[in-house]
Amino acid sequence: MARAKRNKSYRLTELHDRRSRDLPFNAEVMEAEVDNPLALDSDEKIVAMRSIRNDPLGRLHSHHQIDEAQYRGGRAYQNDWEGAERGPQAMDPTREFVDGTRSREPLTERQRQAVLRLNRVERELGTDGAALVHDVLVLGLTMDQIGQRRAVRTQRWNDYFARRFRECLDRLALVYGFATDASARRR
Repeated sequence: MARAKRNKSYRLTELHDRRSRDLPFNAEVMEAEVDNPLALDSDEKIVAMRSIRNDPLGRLHSHHQIDEAQYRGGRAYQNDWEGAERGPQAMDPTREFVDGTRSREPLTERQRQAVLRLNRVERELGTDGAALVHDVLVLGLTMDQIGQRRAVRTQRWNDYFARRFRECLDRLALVYGFATDASARRR
């Protein structure tokens, strides 16, 4: 009878794949490279799975329909929109109750800068381009839904909206500094 080896090293020599294999039924995910939160070095990256089901910009980027500059320009627009937004706010129980009315909180510098950038973006894109970018990046509409909102439901219009949206993403990449004018012309 053979003897079992007992002097085997238990050191982990291979890295383990920690990605989840059991996804929900209707999951749409993509691999994204992100900063490692547990890393000792600040530039270490890991591959994570990110949901793209309700993210039209992430879906276009994962299917290689837009490039990195367009993607980052769209994300910068979304970030500015969230920064400039002053939506409904909850009551603050720590503040003194007077008569039920709340005084408006002053604008922060981040909100002011975001509004200035959004105004510049609207001037660059024009009214129709700004509305198209808002519909896709903020409201999360598809090209078919945009066509339905504008009462045009043919495939030709959907293709036009998609082409126009990519042109607007090129302009966003220029405005936010992720591309130069020469790189936008090559595309």
